[in-house]
Amino acid sequence: MTALAAFIMDPANLIAIAVGVMVFIALITLSRSMTSGNSLDKRLKAVATRRDELRRQSRQHLAKDNTISGLRHTDDGLHKTIVEKLNLKTLLEDPKVVDNLAMAGYRGPKPVSTFYFFRMMMPFVLGGLAALYIFFINDFGLKLNLKILIAVGAFVAGYYAPNIYISNQAQKRRESIVAAFPDALDLLLICVEAGMSIEAAIHKVSQEIGSSSIELAEELSLLVAELSYLPERRMAYEGLARRTNHPGIKAVCTAMIQAEKYGTPLATALRVMAKENRELRLSAAEKKAAALPAQLTVPMIVFFLPVLFVVILGPVILKVMDIQK
Repeated sequence: MTALAAFIMDPANLIAIAVGVMVFIALITLSRSMTSGNSLDKRLKAVATRRDELRRQSRQHLAKDNTISGLRHTDDGLHKTIVEKLNLKTLLEDPKVVDNLAMAGYRGPKPVSTFYFFRMMMPFVLGGLAALYIFFINDFGLKLNLKILIAVGAFVAGYYAPNIYISNQAQKRRESIVAAFPDALDLLLICVEAGMSIEAAIHKVSQEIGSSSIELAEELSLLVAELSYLPERRMAYEGLARRTNHPGIKAVCTAMIQAEKYGTPLATALRVMAKENRELRLSAAEKKAAALPAQLTVPMIVFFLPVLFVVILGPVILKVMDIQK
């Protein structure tokens, strides 16, 4: 165990491990970019399959006069069994877990059971690994109270790790949706003004916008399915606003609800909303550009200035050294 710890803590081995991890991440990134089209096809196919399944089951429901519970997702996995036996949904109750998972792209009861399962397991996993390392592999010369504090900190970090992961996934998904949403509104406006119904227009836009944002294409396809099967169309628009959790998209959903409720022209509302979302995207880009000089200050001081000094002063120092000789 001591030899393993010495091998891991060797600077050369640490550098080699870090380089290997970065190369692995680069390969994963390239492979994901190359397979993005397949991912879009799979997601759209999954939504279409779910829509066909809902249609088939609704027909069976009407034919056999069964209860509506047969149209719901089911979860019979190991995670659900453990969560129910330990009553984790009550012990680790989080009233916003369903909305947070939906914003991250995870829908249905199975992600909820998986979330509670990992919320229970991660504190013990991270806490146990931290305690094992700090007490038996390398204690860094720390006192006992500091070792216990590190182990407790890892335990607490494990409890919040699932929430942090879900928040990061939701943020990435929201950024992808917001970046392509103004273009989707322009396409939707063109389709509506061409005489297409709102369902057909949204379905057409979901097919065309997939090259820019797979997440937005998936959300629009899901919106079409909900417009067809939910008892009120308002619920479908509110569901889209809740899943995206962005002010611009919420405003668009509210405008579409009001247009259908009061009979106002939908094309006019879409034109105004498209302009506002383009302005929001432009203001966000300007905000990032304004913050760029402050963010580049430290990298310039650490990386650029030393190299600049070496390039400028290097020849002078060499000449002075030659003169002194």
